[in-house]
Amino acid sequence: MSYQSDQNDRQSYLIDTNILIDLEDHHVIKEAYANFSRLAVSHKVSVFVHEVAKDDIARDRNVQRREISFSKISKYQIIHKCRDLQNSELEADFGPFKNDNDVIDATLLHVLKRNVIDFLVTQDKGLHDRAQRYSSELGRRVLFMADATELLKQTYEPQSIPICDVEEIKAYEIDYRQSFFNSLRESYSDFDQWWENKCVKQHRSCWVVYDNNELAGLVVWKDETGNDTDAVTKAEHIFKICTFKVSEVKRGMKLGELLLKQVLWYVQKNRYNLAYLTTYPGQDSLRSLLEFYGFYHAGKNKQGEFIYERDFASGRLSKKPREGSFEIDRKNYPRFIVMKETCSFIIPIQEKYHDILYPDLCQHQFSQLDFFQSKASQSKTPGNTIRKVYLCRAPSNLGDPGSILFFYKSRSESPPSQAITALGILENMTCATSPRELMQFTGGRSVYSEMELMNWKARPDNPVKVINYLLVSYIEKPIKLSKLLDMNIVKSSPQSICKISSNSLRKILDHVNLDFEI
Repeated sequence: MSYQSDQNDRQSYLIDTNILIDLEDHHVIKEAYANFSRLAVSHKVSVFVHEVAKDDIARDRNVQRREISFSKISKYQIIHKCRDLQNSELEADFGPFKNDNDVIDATLLHVLKRNVIDFLVTQDKGLHDRAQRYSSELGRRVLFMADATELLKQTYEPQSIPICDVEEIKAYEIDYRQSFFNSLRESYSDFDQWWENKCVKQHRSCWVVYDNNELAGLVVWKDETGNDTDAVTKAEHIFKICTFKVSEVKRGMKLGELLLKQVLWYVQKNRYNLAYLTTYPGQDSLRSLLEFYGFYHAGKNKQGEFIYERDFASGRLSKKPREGSFEIDRKNYPRFIVMKETCSFIIPIQEKYHDILYPDLCQHQFSQLDFFQSKASQSKTPGNTIRKVYLCRAPSNLGDPGSILFFYKSRSESPPSQAITALGILENMTCATSPRELMQFTGGRSVYSEMELMNWKARPDNPVKVINYLLVSYIEKPIKLSKLLDMNIVKSSPQSICKISSNSLRKILDHVNLDFEI
């Protein structure tokens, strides 16, 4: 008998003040919010506004806008202020305050931390950053509007989402008159001229993602040197990301992560010294994604755009004092650090979940896979991500963040069967003791629908382990069970998570074709 959810198990969302105000503006947030609101109402999901929003709105000097914003608050359920909550307590948790907005931000995060609500929806990058500094777990529960909308779709309207090819084509093959480019034209008055003179005539390379024959994601790039670059850091071999864009109506499908994975794997593979791109103030979601993977704000160009750079190398990584292994790994992704104390594990995964997590490998002979070309398949959104989630009830406890994870595809109908196919880096592991906790911990990255999550029947006496990790590499030549047996790494086909020795870790890594020293 399947587990039936009740209203208490439904997700709950808190929206910040700017979401309310932005509803009157004519830009994409209005469409995204309309979809979010429709889904929330349709599936009886609670949407809240915090009482501090009134304080925020009261400071608006525009009387008409202030009255409109106040009227909108009455549409929502209110989360009231916590009595006797001191600013000193908020600062201890969420960092120092510079102004009243910081107090409001910390107050919103406080109710999220206390699990009064499940997710906080905001376009404020500073609020995302503050949550991430507190903990990666809290950071995952602060969502941009597009991601919140996609989470509602994935949870309550499970469906297959096409994971299209990441194709490499030339700019002249793209019809730049389509609506995909409208926001670029709005931001850059000379966009059409730039596209024709620089991209088309120079045959610039592009990576594209199409969804239902519509352009959904685009990266335009070129090679530069230190003598001819707008990068702040001068290097010998520079990779410039000229354009990085995901369609406004496709945001939430994690296509940004899919394209960034393509960029980072390619740059590492081809031994560039530096990668960089420019962003403008409105691209908060993109900047948050870049910063998580080691890009930093290096300066501004003549147009006032932010220059974001990241160094690349192939040598062995070293650990600095008070720097965690996982922090090193994410900032240097896809490189990772291995030390004497680094733990490693083999994690078996059933074929159906393997194919959802790794759609690049689904329905294709592994040996024919181009290492940097995603293959067409049908999958749920998590197949697009670098950061992934795996659920289990295995008795083994994983090591510290930064532990090495080898994913072993169990006996399967399609090849490879009974083989290690992918390598990941542990971000963290938590235990969900209720269906609601399980939805909180897996939001946006699980391969499971709401009903499947309910059917796990998480309880305090029977918790579900939520393993968060980064996909670092596919193993070009899967390590089959027969080889694992010959190398004395396992004694039989893994049926549960098993820890392996440092000696076994080195044996496996010797068979993984990485492009850097470890």
